[in-house]
Amino acid sequence: MASREQRRRERHAWPPDPEPLPVPVVDNHTHLDSVHHVLGGTPPGQAWVPDDGADPVHVPTVAEHVARAAAVGVPRLVTVGCDLDAVAWTDAVVREHDALVGAVAIHPNEAVLHAGVREVGPDGLEPNPQPRHEVPLDEAIARVAAVARDNPRVRAIGETGMDLFRTGPAGERVQRESFRAHLALAKELDLPVQIHDRDAHAEVVEVLLADGAPERTVFHCFSGDAALARLAAQHGWYLSFAGPLTFGANDALRAALAVTPLDRVLVETDAPYLTPHPFRGRPNAPYLLPHTVRRAAEVQGLGLAEFCAAVSRNTAEVYGAW
Repeated sequence: MASREQRRRERHAWPPDPEPLPVPVVDNHTHLDSVHHVLGGTPPGQAWVPDDGADPVHVPTVAEHVARAAAVGVPRLVTVGCDLDAVAWTDAVVREHDALVGAVAIHPNEAVLHAGVREVGPDGLEPNPQPRHEVPLDEAIARVAAVARDNPRVRAIGETGMDLFRTGPAGERVQRESFRAHLALAKELDLPVQIHDRDAHAEVVEVLLADGAPERTVFHCFSGDAALARLAAQHGWYLSFAGPLTFGANDALRAALAVTPLDRVLVETDAPYLTPHPFRGRPNAPYLLPHTVRRAAEVQGLGLAEFCAAVSRNTAEVYGAW
């Protein structure tokens, strides 16, 4: 067992590579543009030296992320850009790497700032506008639309939706309208939509039913219960499961996966966030997806190879081949 000092020195370090999967799967939601932000903002390819005495941490390049994931059975990734800077980055990077396709949108919490709303939400955090938020929301969404139209390697609109953990009533109204605009764009372009739903299950479903969901609708990092999973299945929506599925306290989430039809299941890392057990709190990246995949197969009562093959089929149905 590692000593307390060893654990302290390694708390920012990359976890070891998991055992490779028997059948390749796709990480259908990761933020490759954001990894360096959780490692001190250090540019990719360099070493971040934490100021708490922990060991230096290498910040991978995109090519290194792709290679490390492929080595454990995750050869393809959907990288998600959901602010204006990340949208531009995603537009460029998916043209450079055959393993990548992209999703683009204005995140619901970004939409609030683009609309000039500066209220404190239930999370208690003060708004933190950046220079990009000087662009009006309509123009920001128009930039998303232009990228999605012009780049055939952009395969989804997302993540969009609602987040009532981080916004109050004025922000909720903005998020609802932004969500509706993104849904309309996805339907116009015949692209799937990736939904961000935090503390907003009823509100998200209300909008989907009122406006009509795109043919391929994905609840990214699904956080609902079995009732919501059953409702999603009735409408043919896909549920994507991430690291929280592996957390000890999340029995309700595992119950939701247990009632989700196999042909509606996707998997993701949401890296660099939501690192799966037993490495929670350390950096996350696509190569750690097998931890979630193995837990998901157990919950569904399936052999690992059978589960991986099904998820791969589902991913192709949603995003196409690449």
